[in-house]
Amino acid sequence: MMRHGKGEYLGDVVALRIEDPELNLQNAKDAAKEKAREICKDPMLLSWKNGRTGRYYPDFECGGGGEKPAWLVFAEARGGDLTINVNDGEFVFIYLKAPLETR
Repeated sequence: MMRHGKGEYLGDVVALRIEDPELNLQNAKDAAKEKAREICKDPMLLSWKNGRTGRYYPDFECGGGGEKPAWLVFAEARGGDLTINVNDGEFVFIYLKAPLETR
């Protein structure tokens, strides 16, 4: 796991810059998925965080409430190995590069 000023990331970290004043979660998610598909054939989105609002998915606590946020614990426990960081933490998406069955 890597820590960068505005967040925590797993595996390979790819910075994605989107210059769009109308950028929202869905548009950022679509762009992140497209970028992840450039890196691997079948990426699986495990978790995300909206840095604007603080909302994240999954939105339940797991891992005993330690120093890591629940959405990160969830992705780490499931093997998250690719982070797409949109606009320096404005949106963060963590993927599993390939499902275990195809590795």
